[in-house]
Amino acid sequence: MADPYSILGVQRGASEKDIKSAYRKLAKELHPDKNKDNPKASERFSDVTKAYDLLSDKDKRAQFDRGEIDLDGNPQMPFGMGGQGFGGGRRGHPGGMGGGAGGFGAEEVDLSDLFEGIFGGGGPRSARGGPGGGFGGMGGGQRRPPPKGANVQYRLAVTLTDIANLAPQRITLSDGKTIDLKLPNGAEDGTQMRLSGKGEAGPGGAGDALVTIMEKPHAFFRRDGDDVRLDLPITLDEAVNGAKVKVPTTSGAVMLTVAPGSGSGRVLRLKGKGFTRKDGSRGDQLVTLEIDIPENDADLKQRLEGWSDTRSVRAKLGV
Repeated sequence: MADPYSILGVQRGASEKDIKSAYRKLAKELHPDKNKDNPKASERFSDVTKAYDLLSDKDKRAQFDRGEIDLDGNPQMPFGMGGQGFGGGRRGHPGGMGGGAGGFGAEEVDLSDLFEGIFGGGGPRSARGGPGGGFGGMGGGQRRPPPKGANVQYRLAVTLTDIANLAPQRITLSDGKTIDLKLPNGAEDGTQMRLSGKGEAGPGGAGDALVTIMEKPHAFFRRDGDDVRLDLPITLDEAVNGAKVKVPTTSGAVMLTVAPGSGSGRVLRLKGKGFTRKDGSRGDQLVTLEIDIPENDADLKQRLEGWSDTRSVRAKLGV
């Protein structure tokens, strides 16, 4: 069985932070847009995303650790039988209860039929009355459910601002149907969403649609973990005298107070204007001030004529 911990390269007791860090590193390295001529990288990207999807969900991770589900979230074989089967022999026969060719596989088993065979219940597989009866006919009699249709992979390009605000996204499926998706808390580049029953049709029902988010770069916002960063130009007089200036955020413009004497590089924080975390809280927007000095401004030159700043502003650099 594929191990999500091995896929991400982390220890079994790794923290949520370590898992997220490992996923981000691999997702950037294996992203399909960076490996268009390398199908193996795309396959690994899918596996990495699937592993992160499981381990980032506390309930699913606990179920996997207990051996209840596999990497795809499917239930594991009961009683730990795995791929080992019961043979078709009877008690006392050399075939006994070994690994018969018709043993239990990964599919579901009708346990009522199983127990009937073991404890001598009715039905055509019971061996009551035969020599050494009791375990007759357990080899290949289990009923296997019909297979589901194949899963279908989709990649959904979403703007940084839509991800920050969890704005609904519209996607057209392979059957031509259009649906609106609600982005999950903690959504980011590489996050995968599973749409149950939206894959290809099959005898046992439709498979699933697996939608992977691709975060589109923004013209001036950039992601920094759960925070949003923005470089904000201000004028010299706004920096010297202080001012209230309008600042864009992912959810609309707000007014920001620039204190008198603010220099380039000063970072101001707008609470709750970042990305939505998994717990529903939001990161912040970090605004870095950049003083924009006009070129060849005669009026400014005249005003500064005869004045100079005598501070040793580069002393901390050792020069």
